Amino acid sequence: MDKFKGSQDYVVSEELMRAVNIAMVLQKPLLLKGEPGTGKTMLAEAIAAALKKELMIWNIKSTTKAQDGLYVYDVVRRLYDSQFGGDSVDNIEKYVKLGKLGDAFTHREQAILLIDEIDKADLEFPNDLLWELDRMEFYIPETGRTVKAGQRPVVIITSNAEKELPDAFLRRCVFHYIEFPDKELMTQIIRVHFSNLDESLLTQALNAFYRIRQLPQIRKKPSTSEIIDWIQALIHEGADPGQIISELPYLGVLLKKNEDIDTLRRNWR
Repeated sequence: MDKFKGSQDYVVSEELMRAVNIAMVLQKPLLLKGEPGTGKTMLAEAIAAALKKELMIWNIKSTTKAQDGLYVYDVVRRLYDSQFGGDSVDNIEKYVKLGKLGDAFTHREQAILLIDEIDKADLEFPNDLLWELDRMEFYIPETGRTVKAGQRPVVIITSNAEKELPDAFLRRCVFHYIEFPDKELMTQIIRVHFSNLDESLLTQALNAFYRIRQLPQIRKKPSTSEIIDWIQALIHEGADPGQIISELPYLGVLLKKNEDIDTLRRNWR
């Protein structure tokens, strides 16, 4: 079995690497929690790239139902064809379209399936997927067909911890909480994006970034993606590293709420 060892484009901790590989060995979904911007979604992309497997992404919304990931039966189109179309409507199969879970089950090779932000859906959504994730199959009553996974996909599930997930669902997953990177790990992450970054600019940007995150009054703390964007802005505009902490240029790249910007300006020394 292939093992995930990280990639050149994604810095992964030892604990997270072990969690990925254990989930693949146990053939269980890997449930990732952590605050937004800690790289949960990017991990699935890195796994797919490193293992040379196709990535399928099921983006979950508040209106998403478990059925959407299995298949959709287009009864409206069949009714339309029966009234106005010239083709026979007896072949129901042509009105059935597989969802992301169905596509992952029927893919010719093992795929990576990302179920992204599962906590956005209603509370019944995870429970409605228990059978399919356990058995890796589902039944389509309209056609009498059972869709079974030829190659069990590697399932990555992300959550921003906005809602508690049901215990029955949690029991079926390998769980890992992605801690926010410390300065050492963040330095490695940044160097992946900026290989020739000025050392002074990096040091000052990191010091300012972590000081901002430590302020309890800041409601939406800046994330990894935001410090990367901030450093890009600092480089592009030729910012003086010596002025970064005192002036905090391009603050709107780091903070996205008026209240946080106002709070920071009042409390920054």
